[in-house]
Amino acid sequence: MSKKIIDFSQLDKMAKEFKTVKVLNEDGEIIKKDWELDLSDEQLKELFRQMIWSRTLDERSTKLNRQGRLGFYAPTAGEEASQIASNFAMDKADFLLPAYRDVPQLVLHGLPLYQAFLWSRGHVDGNKYPADLAALPPQIIIGAQYVQAAGVALGIKLKDQRQVAYTYTGDGGTSQGDFYEGINFAGAFEAPAVFVVQNNGFAISVPRNKQTAAPTLAQKAVAAGIPGVQVDGMDALAVYEVTKEAREYATAGNGPVLIETLTYRYGPHTLSGDDPKRYRTKETDDLWHQKDPLVRMRKYLTAKGLWSQEEEDGWVEATRNEINEAIKKVENMPKQKISEYLQNAFVDSPAEIQQEIERYTAKEAK
Repeated sequence: MSKKIIDFSQLDKMAKEFKTVKVLNEDGEIIKKDWELDLSDEQLKELFRQMIWSRTLDERSTKLNRQGRLGFYAPTAGEEASQIASNFAMDKADFLLPAYRDVPQLVLHGLPLYQAFLWSRGHVDGNKYPADLAALPPQIIIGAQYVQAAGVALGIKLKDQRQVAYTYTGDGGTSQGDFYEGINFAGAFEAPAVFVVQNNGFAISVPRNKQTAAPTLAQKAVAAGIPGVQVDGMDALAVYEVTKEAREYATAGNGPVLIETLTYRYGPHTLSGDDPKRYRTKETDDLWHQKDPLVRMRKYLTAKGLWSQEEEDGWVEATRNEINEAIKKVENMPKQKISEYLQNAFVDSPAEIQQEIERYTAKEAK
C-alpha cells in the first residue's frame, strides 16, 4: 500500500487531455468524417478570398514599410487560418479588441484600410473609428487587450446583448499578468468573451518552452474555470468551427472560452529590427510551409470545383489595386504635426504644453 496520497504522474497526464482539433489535412482533405460543414460554397470561397487578401496585404505592407511609406508593421503571413477564419466566425456586432498584429481582422471587421495605414504611420486620424465599428484600435501593450475584452464582455452581459467580445494575443502574451486577469475576471462574471492565443512558437526570439512549463496554453483556462481548446491554427476550417462553437457557447450565457491556435508566422516579429534567422532554422520554416493554410484551402476548394488559378489571379490583382488606392489616399493627406499631437493630449493644455504648442506651430509654419 502506498504511503503517498498524491499521484503526481497522474496529474501530469491531464495536459494530454487537450487534443488538437483538426479538420483538413495538408492535402486539403477532410479528416473529421463525422463533422458537417455549415458553410455554403459561396461562404467557403469568401473565407478563402479573405485569406488571400490578408496574404497579399502582408506582402504589400512589407514592401511599403521597406520603402518608408508605412511605419510600424507586424507581419502576418502564415497566420491566415488563425486570424481570418476565427474572425470569419464572428458577427459584425461582436466587439473586436485586436493586438498590433491583428490589423487584417480589424479591416475585415469594418475599419477602412486607409485608416489602418494611418495608424501604422502614427496619424491620429487612424484612431478615429466609424460610429458603427465595434472595435478598439490595436493594442501595443502585450496582453492588455485581454483585460479590456473582459470589461467589454461584462458590459455586453449587463446590457443583455447576444454578442461577444473577442481578442487575440500571442503565446508570449500568456506569460503576462493581464492575460490571467482577463480570463479570470471574465470567468468569474461569466462574461461572453472569446480569447484567442496565437501560438506561433516564439515570443519574439524566445521559444515557447522557455516561456512556460505548461505543455499547452489551452490548459491555462482550467485555472480560470473556463473551457480551453487547442486547434490546428494552419487549418482554416478547424479554426472556424472551434471559434463558431465558442461564440455560441459564450452567447448562450455560459461565459468565456480560451482558444489556442497552433500556427506559424513566416516573417519576423515586426519590421522594427527582428531577424528570425538568428533563432529559427530553415528546416523549421520548411516544415511549417508544408502546412500552409492557403495551400490546404486551395487544394480543398479546387477538388470541390470551386476555385481556379484564374480566379485567384484576378482576386490578387483586385486586392493590390485596393491597397494602392488606400496608400495613395494616405499619402495625399496632410501629415501629422507635432503641434497636433500636443493639442490632442489635453482638453485644457497646461501652460508648459501650450508654450510647446506655440513653439512647434511657429516652426511648422516656416
